[in-house]
Order: sequence, then structure tokens, then C-alpha cells
Amino acid sequence: MKYNRILLKLSGESLQGAQKYGLDPAQLQSYAEQIKAVAETGIQIGIVIGGGNIFRGMTGAKRGFDRVKGDQMGMLATIINSLALQSALEDNGVKCKVLTSIRMEPIGEYFSKARAIEYLEAGYVVIIGGGTSNPYFTTDTASALRGIEIEAQVMLKGTRVDGVYTADPEKDPTAVKFDEITFDEVISRQLKVMDQTAFTLCRENKLEIIVFDMDTPGNLGKVLAGEQIGTLVKLA
Repeated sequence: MKYNRILLKLSGESLQGAQKYGLDPAQLQSYAEQIKAVAETGIQIGIVIGGGNIFRGMTGAKRGFDRVKGDQMGMLATIINSLALQSALEDNGVKCKVLTSIRMEPIGEYFSKARAIEYLEAGYVVIIGGGTSNPYFTTDTASALRGIEIEAQVMLKGTRVDGVYTADPEKDPTAVKFDEITFDEVISRQLKVMDQTAFTLCRENKLEIIVFDMDTPGNLGKVLAGEQIGTLVKLA
């Protein structure tokens, strides 16, 4: 295995599966099985999950919610998702801890770098909920920040798309997928990998990103085994 410690970013929307809202038990089980298989190889896994399947702050702001309160609701949504994934992992025999960026014991322990690394080194999967704990920051930014803090060697961005393309493949049938692309080329081509704050954090702290389709069972293990799945966003 190329990596000893990873940060896995999961989409909240993906957790709803075929539903239009909420949590799909079958999708949670699929994710738990993939994560278990990787954890059993000895790779240390930190996870950040979005909350878009429950509530998204920016969408709420467009509907009249105060943006700060909307983002705080979104942070709580990420913690619901974190607890759901923890439950699925534990049902599959995986040791797992939820740390939260907002104090809410006993739901989860308050996040600190030292505590997170201590659990990772003890063989726990560590899920970090609550975003950055600040409004106006996305869970992409939270995953970049936590990946840097826990000293992950790579961020795996698990999405419903199988990589980075020259254009939106759902809108442009001629779009071509990249196997590898540099941070600078993503910027020059104005491609959307993640929000600019998150992308800049990764670039400046030399945290490479692999964008891949997490919804295909087994893909997480294949990526970490070095198979050519998804797109590697690398340093020049």
C-alpha cells in the first residue's frame, strides 16, 4: 500500500442513496464494508462527511434562513451522518470514534489533533463531524483542514463522479477524464474539484487529492491498491 494514513471525504448526498432525502441503510452498509476492508489492511482512516442529504446552509440561506444559523444546522447534519456511519461501521466489527468540532459530549469527543492521531494509531477509524465549526466554510474545507491536521498522506474525495473531467460529463458528452492533473492545471482550466478555500489549503500544504466514485462497491480498496481509478490531483 502506498499510503499509511488517509483522509476520506464522503458526500452527504451519497448517503441518501436512491432516496431524495435522509439516510439509506443499504448505502451506509456499502460504505462500511468498503471502509472495513481498507482498515483491515492496516491503513489509518480519518473521515469527514458532508450534510447535504439533511440540510445545506447555502440552500437554506436562499430560502430565508440566516446564513450563520443555516450553516450551523448544516454542521449538525454532518454529525448525524457521522453517527450513522459510526453505527454502520461498529455493526461490521470496526472500531470507530466520532470526534466533533463543536463540544457536544457525550455524542462525540471534542476534536483535537493529538486525540485524533492517538485513536488512529490505536486502530480506530476516526470520523470528524461538525465541519470546521465556523459558518461560511464547507465540508470540503473541513476535510482539507482535518487531512492536514492529522498528517494524512492523501485526501480521497469519494463522490458519485469517477474523476475530474475537462467539462461536466453529464452536460458535455465530449468531456474527457484526466488520470492525473496538477493543482496549477486545475486552476488554469478553471475546473471544479472542490471549493477554492479547500483546494488552496490542499495545494499550499502539499496534500494531494484523489477524486473517485465511492458509490461503486470496492472502489475505495482499488484506489488504495494503486489501480487507475479516479483522478489524482498532484503537485507539479
